[in-house]
Amino acid sequence: MTRTVIRGGLVVTAAEELHADVLVEDEKIVALATTGSTAADGWTAERTVDAAGMYVIPGGVDAHTHMELPFGGTAASDTFETGTRAAAWGGTTTIVDFAVQGVGASLREGLDAWHAKAEGNCAVDYGFHMILSDVDDASLKEMDLLVGEGVTSFKLFMAYPGVFYSDDGKILRAMQRGADNGGLIMMHAENGIAIDVLVEQALAAGRTDPRHHGEVRRELLEAEATHRAIKLAQVAGSPLYVVHVSAASALAEIAGARDAGLPVFGETCPQYLFLSTDNLAEHGTDGFEGAKYVCSTPLRPREHQAELWKGLRTNDLQVVSTDHCPFCFSGQKELGRGDFSKIPNGLPGVENRMDLLHQAVVEGRISRRRWIEIACATPARMFGLYPRKGTIAPGADADIVVYDPNAVQTISADTHHMNVDYSAYEGKQITGKVRTVLSRGTVVVDGDAYLGRAGHGRYQPRATCQYLDR
Repeated sequence: MTRTVIRGGLVVTAAEELHADVLVEDEKIVALATTGSTAADGWTAERTVDAAGMYVIPGGVDAHTHMELPFGGTAASDTFETGTRAAAWGGTTTIVDFAVQGVGASLREGLDAWHAKAEGNCAVDYGFHMILSDVDDASLKEMDLLVGEGVTSFKLFMAYPGVFYSDDGKILRAMQRGADNGGLIMMHAENGIAIDVLVEQALAAGRTDPRHHGEVRRELLEAEATHRAIKLAQVAGSPLYVVHVSAASALAEIAGARDAGLPVFGETCPQYLFLSTDNLAEHGTDGFEGAKYVCSTPLRPREHQAELWKGLRTNDLQVVSTDHCPFCFSGQKELGRGDFSKIPNGLPGVENRMDLLHQAVVEGRISRRRWIEIACATPARMFGLYPRKGTIAPGADADIVVYDPNAVQTISADTHHMNVDYSAYEGKQITGKVRTVLSRGTVVVDGDAYLGRAGHGRYQPRATCQYLDR
């Protein structure tokens, strides 16, 4: 048995803050005791971590990543090895990625393919959601089997006709199945049929620059799809989790549903909180700089940010995930030169989420406990990982971050660890930095040293959503 004591820090969870020492045995947290107390002073351990002046927080849970995702004729540039290593550097110790059902293939084939990509390669723990690309009787039956195996959430798309798109009938059938088997339906809510018309019209008119990506994926089409998804879920008697909410009007649909007592949940991402259409319109030296910021849902005008922050404070939005789906500017984003519709959709961010949200604490947008709630505890509860993940408590996995709230850093592609040739937040100064990261009791990051390894990360079967009465 290996024992570790983390001494002298301010332990911050979603529920409380206390000056306490934390005792770890092997992979688990076994005790907390007030710093300086007889109990804490009596602990002996092979390793002591000095956390004086630091926060001691749960490892982050990023419930929305896309490692090695094939998309737009290429694939996300982070592998499970590089992406989870970057996650560790940024204080995230669990990711939930998306396995993809190929059209005409079974859910099992898609899940097995993603297990093969991840197994033996991850630096931190991981789980899977399942993307439903082909809803039929066979895949609906498979949903039941996957829930029983700990794959308890299923994503559908109202966007990307010909790729991931499901029509309302397929969505309704999947929701009905989720209502029966306990699976949580996750929705990419944009009206993809209408968007494709606007894309075709924009390109025909010669509007080919990256900024037009945001213009054709209109806010109203996100709001309309969000409203429609909520109503379909209501018909099915199903809970609904809306991913990457970017628009104030879509948030208003979610808030209205929640006010009516419906089990509707919303997620946003750092890019919608810190970036805007100003970034999409950047020209750079060659007029194409905005391609770095092409993602879907798209970046919105800056005034939407205040509404999203408000939604996080009022709990109309419950989770901040990254939708980490990186494509290099050189050779990948450049596929869309002269045609914005061919720019691979996605941004890097798995390494930056915890720091960016701490910056929001520094700026007074959210509290420390809310930081931990939206980045650790709630995603763990939402996707059946709590209290194993997302908190610091006896019995929890020893996924612990010692965080320096006073360190100053500048985000840059020159220093990040994601396998991508640019940063979406290049040059942004942040107050706060990860100092030490434990994943299931093993130190994987210590200061400027990476001590982790591929294969340390373990697959995590998940329970059903812990916010629902079953």
